Amino acid sequence: MTSHSSNLRWLMISLVFLATAINYLDRQTLSVVAPVLIDQFHMSNTAYSRVIFAFMLAYTVMNAVSGPLIDRLGTRAGYALTAAWWSVAAGLHALAQGPWTLGLYRFLLGMGEAGNWPAGVKVVAEWFPARERALASGIFNSGSSFGAIVAPPLVVWIVLKTGWREAFIMVGTVGLIWVLIWSLIYHVPHEAENEERSTVVPARQLLRTRFVWSFTLAKAFLDPVWYFYIFWFPAYLKQARHFDMASIGMYAWIPFMVAGVGNLLGGWLAGALLRRNIPLTVARKSAVTLFALLMLCAIPAVLTPSASISIGLVSVAMLGYTGVTANMLAFPADVFPKSVVATIWGLAGVGSGFGGMLFALVTGWLVDRYSYLPVFIGFGSLPIVALAIVWFVLGPLRPVLAPRDGESASNA
Repeated sequence: MTSHSSNLRWLMISLVFLATAINYLDRQTLSVVAPVLIDQFHMSNTAYSRVIFAFMLAYTVMNAVSGPLIDRLGTRAGYALTAAWWSVAAGLHALAQGPWTLGLYRFLLGMGEAGNWPAGVKVVAEWFPARERALASGIFNSGSSFGAIVAPPLVVWIVLKTGWREAFIMVGTVGLIWVLIWSLIYHVPHEAENEERSTVVPARQLLRTRFVWSFTLAKAFLDPVWYFYIFWFPAYLKQARHFDMASIGMYAWIPFMVAGVGNLLGGWLAGALLRRNIPLTVARKSAVTLFALLMLCAIPAVLTPSASISIGLVSVAMLGYTGVTANMLAFPADVFPKSVVATIWGLAGVGSGFGGMLFALVTGWLVDRYSYLPVFIGFGSLPIVALAIVWFVLGPLRPVLAPRDGESASNA
């Protein structure tokens, strides 16, 4: 990497951080105003879960499309396209008149937001060496925590001052401003451009590799835990802990602030292990293990009678998730060429979205018929399943070539 590229890489990852923050600000706006819309539109928790399902359905389908699309269009144009789409969709939420139209605009939002992480991991692969990828991934992924931190107080303030429709319009406008800045600044370093031209692998061939299908399976069990927190935590505070809107605005951001620290800790730990000459596979998977175990804190969070302790335990669990994700974001570039990492992350996002859809419906059903108790126990246990897949199915993290048509995927 040239000195010029070395200096610019932090600017580029800062832009991805901002995009991810805006992505989550758009996403969290509904979560924050959910208590208001549930009352205004007379929605049950089951009906609300269907609105979430609409988002997850589009998110799942478009993950399979957005990754290859970004690899084909290039990072600059592909990222701008997806961000513009989700920003316009966020603003359209202001037109919702009930659960059905809300679900429609949520579907459109999911279509666009699916492109953020394939684009982000591609930027990391283009600009950062292996020893810095987990840290760079953690930095940009901490944008999700930052957006979720800002959302509760900001959106509650907008809602109380003007109304919930204006909140959606404002966050959508912020995204369109980012698209303009990104289009003016981003470019691919010369060394990455050379590799882009030399390596093209179709998605169907990538799916034959053990890494891609097992990585996708692991995310199907891991990511629904995060989706639960971002979509349901304000509703949990209202329904189970009896918080009003002002209290939600004061406290719902705390777990996301702690989660932001997990992004940096996850990246730092992997980098520290690699600097001590720990093999890449052991370093990455050991970091994943430590942070996955922290996610078990979700179980005592629902059992404690104290709301403050519950928020604290949820915060630790969310820190665990972001620590895991900072390392898993680096996995595709550890194994495959830069030119296909967006496709791989998009394919893995299909597993993430499928798990999110399924568990969103289960969550609504369980809350309506029972309580949040079985929900928190379930989401506290899912990371252990993902961890087992990472250790015993995924295989070593070493560079491989995707098989050509007709070849076996067992060597990959």
